[in-house]
Formats: sequence, C-alpha cells, structure tokens
Amino acid sequence: MAEPYILELLFILVAAWIGGMLAKRIGFPPILGELFIGIILGPALLGLLETSAAVDSLAQLGIVFLMAYIGMEINFKDLGKASWPGLLAAIGGFIVPFALGYYTIIAFDGTQMAAVFVGIAVGVTSLATKSRILVDLKLLDTRIAYVLMAGALISDTLALVIFAGIIGFVDVGSVNAGALSLVAGKAILFFIATTLIGIYFFPILGKLLSKVKSLVRTFHFTVMLIIVLGFSELAEIAGLHGILGAFMAGLFMREGVFSRQVFKDVTIVFHDVAIGFLAPIFFVTAGFNVSLEVFETNLLLLILVILGAVVGKILGTALFYLPSGYGWREGITIGTGMNGRGAVEIIIAGIGLQLGIISTEIFSILVFMAIATTLTVPFFLTWTTNWLRKKGKLVKQKSRTGYLILGANPLAVYMAKHLGENSEVVLIDANKDLVNEANEQGIKAIQGNGLKEETLQAADANTKNVFIALTGNNEINLLTAQLAHNSFYIPNKIVLISPGSNGAGTHLLDAMGASSLFANKTDLSPWIYKISAGEFEEHQEEVDLTIHTRDWVKNRGLDNGILPIIIVDESGQKRPFHFGDSIYANEKIIYLI
Repeated sequence: MAEPYILELLFILVAAWIGGMLAKRIGFPPILGELFIGIILGPALLGLLETSAAVDSLAQLGIVFLMAYIGMEINFKDLGKASWPGLLAAIGGFIVPFALGYYTIIAFDGTQMAAVFVGIAVGVTSLATKSRILVDLKLLDTRIAYVLMAGALISDTLALVIFAGIIGFVDVGSVNAGALSLVAGKAILFFIATTLIGIYFFPILGKLLSKVKSLVRTFHFTVMLIIVLGFSELAEIAGLHGILGAFMAGLFMREGVFSRQVFKDVTIVFHDVAIGFLAPIFFVTAGFNVSLEVFETNLLLLILVILGAVVGKILGTALFYLPSGYGWREGITIGTGMNGRGAVEIIIAGIGLQLGIISTEIFSILVFMAIATTLTVPFFLTWTTNWLRKKGKLVKQKSRTGYLILGANPLAVYMAKHLGENSEVVLIDANKDLVNEANEQGIKAIQGNGLKEETLQAADANTKNVFIALTGNNEINLLTAQLAHNSFYIPNKIVLISPGSNGAGTHLLDAMGASSLFANKTDLSPWIYKISAGEFEEHQEEVDLTIHTRDWVKNRGLDNGILPIIIVDESGQKRPFHFGDSIYANEKIIYLI
C-alpha cells in the first residue's frame, strides 16, 4: 500500500496540471490555475486534498528553486535598454501601492509588521505574466516592453531587499539600535559575500568545468543544485530567508559558471524540475491556506486592498513616469502592464503566514488580490496599447534594428537588396560560393551553420529586429528560427514554409510567435531558377483599402505564378511580405512574376 504522502503528492500534481492547463488555455499564467485548484479542492471548499510534512518540504524546496530560476532569467544587460524609465516605473509602481497597502492595514488595526508585509506584496509585479502577454500582443519590439520588463525586475528586486530586512528583523524580535545594526550587518555581509563569489569565484569554476570535456549534463545540473542550495544556506545563516540566496545564485550563474550552450541545456532541466514539479506543489498547497470567510468577515478590507493595488500601481507608475519625457499615456499603459502579481508576491505572502507575521485572513486577501490584479492585465494592456496606437504614441524600441536572413540564395539576395535600402541586412549560409557572391553584390554575408549559436552571434543576432529563414529546408528554417527566438530573443521571426510541410510547421510558428514568409507555402526552387536566369519581372501594385496579406494572396489564387516579396509604405520604408501583416491604404506591394 502506498504511503499517504505519496498519494497526496500524486493528487496535488494531477490537480496542479489540470489547473495550470486550464488557466493557460484561456490566456492566463498557470500559477493562477494552480492557486484556484488548490482553493477549490482544498479545505476552503471541497476538502478533497490536504498536505503533509513531506509535501510541505517539497513545496518549500519549490519556492527556492523557483526564485533561483527567476534569477537565471534576469539579464542585467537588458535593463540598460530602458534603465531610466524602467527605474521610474518601478519606483512609482512600488512606492504608491506599498503606501496604500500599508495604511489600509493600519486603518483596520493591523500590526505595523503585517502592514509592511502587505505593502510589499501589493508593490511587486509579475514578470512571467507580462512576458506571455507581450508576445501575444506583438509588443516585444516596443519601448513599453523594455520598460515593463525593466520595471518588473527592479520592482521585484526592491521588494526582495525590503523583505530581507523584515525577515532579519523578525528573527531578532526587538527594536533597538543594536538589533537593527546586527540585522543590517548580517544582510550586508551576505550580499557582499555572494557578490564576491559570483564575480570572482564563479568564472574560475567555469574555466575548470570547461576544461573537462567528458562532463555530462547531469554533472552540470548537480553543480547548479549545489550552488543554489549553498547560497540558500548562506542566506539562512545570515538570518535571511533561503529564497534570497537562491535568487542571488540564479543571477550570478547566468553569466559566470557555464558556457552559453551548457547553461541553456541545464536551465531547461532546471526549469522542468522547478516549474513542472516543485513550484506547482507550493502554489496548490498555498491555495489550501486560503479562507473564503474573508468574503463575509473582511469583504471591505479585501475590496480596499485590491483597489489600492490596482489604482496605486497604475497611477503611481504614470505619475513617477512623467520625468522620462515619454508622456502620461505611456505611463498609464506601463502601469496597466505592471498591475499583475504572481510568483514573488505569493511566495512572500506564504512565508509571512508561516512566520506568523500575517494571519490566514490577510494571506487569503493577498491571494485574491494577486488573482484579481493578474486577470486585469490582458484587458487593460490591450486597451491601453490600442489607445497608444491610435494616438501614434506606440514607439518601437530602436535598440534592435535590421534583418538577419538565413540563406544567401538568389531570392534571399534579391530581398536583401530591397530591405537594405532602409536597414542593415546580414545573410548567413553554409555555402561558401553563395556567401562570396552575395558579398560581391554588396550584401554582407557570413559563412556558417545557422543552427550554431556562434554563427548567429557572429552575425550580431543580439542586435537584429527581424529574423528571416529563407532556405528550401523546412526543418532547418524552423530550428534556426527557434534558436533566434530562444537564445537571441529576436522579436520578429518570418519563416519560409514549403508546400510539402505538414501541420507541425504552422504549430511551431505559433509557439514562437513567428509568421510565414510570403503569406503562403512557397516552393523556393522555381524562384531561385527564375532569378538566376533573369527570367522574371518585378511589378508594383498600390492598395486602396487596407487588406490582410493572406487575403491579398487568396484574391489572386494560389497557383498564379506571383510571389509578393516586399511591402512599401507611404514614406518609402520597405518590409517583408508575410502572413502576420496587413497592407494599408496607399501602400505598395512589390511582387515577382
């Protein structure tokens, strides 16, 4: 007969999978589904699930791993793209809701410590929530995307620093100069020690690991676990919580220990263990601690906390954002994007409940606040970004420009000549002769395997705004597009799909937010021959009414010998013709026959 905790774990994981899957299907982060399923199946409603000491231990390990993974996802280089406006958004989006949350609890006769804890919880924001929504709304190449990401990272880091002080203060248990000095001294020593280890020791460790070629991924994963747990223990020794150590470990492991490819491979495994196994246990069991009685006994407080969180986040962000010079409309838009809460807020609230700083009622209010605010993000952000578009205020981020094209065949070179009139274009091809020929025609081309990161790195993929896969091999096109998406975060991916491909190609395009080149499945070979032999004609057609690219293709039939390659706007700017675009009135289409 199975041990009771094994059955509990089985049921919790099944519940987490169901809740997360349903939430994801309707466009929300899995965390919300896991919380909901915990509330529904736990003691709050049906009472079908319960926890145990063994399951609780796994849940605590889950939040440590999750915070480490959040640290791994942070790239400080990205913060430089919008550091000043991001800092303004983070400060305003944290201070104002923090103050509203704090004074709301004080007004209801709560303790100062509980009020500070609630203030932190309503001040944080959810990076994971926005990442998915930014992709869905096609905002990754806009300025607000970089400001949102920077603001979220700064806001959560600020919350964790304040949280560290509170945890140390709780452990000391008294208010005097000596106690405060002890807390501050231990915290400072912790941050100094972890920073020195990360900056000086990790690179040495990385060099030693790189010299041993026989090491397998399992060994690297073990090293990652040791570092995370070691840093977590350092935080505990310093009187802080282990999640602070895990977060710092994740930050420094990203750059210091492993090579780019090894880090990518090991992070995938770490993600699966943390996000797929351990973290869901924490979020489902967190739902067990929610009490629905707050809707009867503390409904007014619940409403005020949610209103303070929403209004404080949006107005606070907009107000503090004004010195950026980017306008109050953009400030409100960023505020609506930062309104969602998530992992960090629930983790902080859960620890507060464990330590007795906040009551079950306050914890329940914070959970419902996280759910309510996260639900608003897709609707508010969609409305405000459309508002910016109509006003002509949605600014593209200029830190990424130009095109990276896989393929140096005659059609790729032909397109590159058009696109190169307005932007930098770089071609990649393994064929030395094609590369040399492209360079002779004045198009920058690099010889190399497009499936290798070093090739894309040599082509400055980190700076490119659009990736185009233009070879006759569907598999290579899709795999290289995935590499451009996963490793170099190129926001726009356009992939040639040939007629012989099956439905999997379209599915993969959707998964990475990519679009099909020429808005139709296209056989590359005939066009390469026509261009090479000079047996083609270039034509232009101006559009009177706005039409989707796919409809333009359909209106001309699928087998009419026409290949639309470029769209030219009224200012003369050129862009590739692809499925995920529309042709607006007075724009022109360049096509070949």
